[in-house]
Amino acid sequence: MDNSGKEAEAIALLAEAERKVKNSQSFFSGLFGGSSKIEEACEIYARAANMFKMAKNWSAAGNAFCQAAQLHLQLQSKHDAATSFVDAGNAFKKADPQEAINCLMRAIEIYTDMGRFTIAAKHHISIAEIYETELVDIEKAIAHYEQSADYYKGEESNSSANKCLLKVAGYAAQLEQYQKAIDIYEQVGTNAMDSPLLKYSAKDYFFKAALCHFCIDMLNAKLAVQKYEELFPAFSDSRECKLMKKLLEAHEEQNVDSYTESVKEYDSISRLDQWLTTMLLRIKKTIQGDEEDLR
Repeated sequence: MDNSGKEAEAIALLAEAERKVKNSQSFFSGLFGGSSKIEEACEIYARAANMFKMAKNWSAAGNAFCQAAQLHLQLQSKHDAATSFVDAGNAFKKADPQEAINCLMRAIEIYTDMGRFTIAAKHHISIAEIYETELVDIEKAIAHYEQSADYYKGEESNSSANKCLLKVAGYAAQLEQYQKAIDIYEQVGTNAMDSPLLKYSAKDYFFKAALCHFCIDMLNAKLAVQKYEELFPAFSDSRECKLMKKLLEAHEEQNVDSYTESVKEYDSISRLDQWLTTMLLRIKKTIQGDEEDLR
């Protein structure tokens, strides 16, 4: 399909929108409803943005949505302005991740000002995901997941808050901020324990918390496992708890082969994900003289 036609059409629409804005500023328009001209310009900028999207010119689409957003602000249409900033952010995601974040932050400012915290939380997650995948800045991703969790908690959306916190815990552990990760896994695990629906997942959170303890110190991990068994008796029967006890024993005996064998046995039934593999490798390296890989 010929995109140059769409682009030409979009450029013509931009010129038309600019004319409307200029005309709205004239003396006579001021007397006879300049704001309706600005409303028309908003619509034309949005049409131009969509044409640019069809032509896959993402930066131009983002800029046109931004223009529409600024005019909506001029008209005091906060909700429409925020929507346009989000549209701009989504367009910029494909061309300029930093600009996408700037637009989403503008939208978040408006939404929080309006008391729409659930929507603000959702956009903080979008920003966190850009930092995770596009800009690879994990510290900033963590900060936005934490902010999102705060907003969700304030709105009593606890399961959404927990999803964000688990992301924070996973990254914190990777960055060796083990205590932060432990606090989150224990908190989420304790909440899950009391819910008939989430009870099954509690063992996974306690397992992850115990692994983080193990990365700090073996005695810590031993005490943590005992604590989790008392707190949540079902943890004792789980494969995760049995694995932890085998790993603690192997570590105590400084027996690399036994450690590796226990991990392989667990992995043959429940596949290890990247995070678990990383943590188990870190612990394995604390066993004297070991430089091998887990698998």
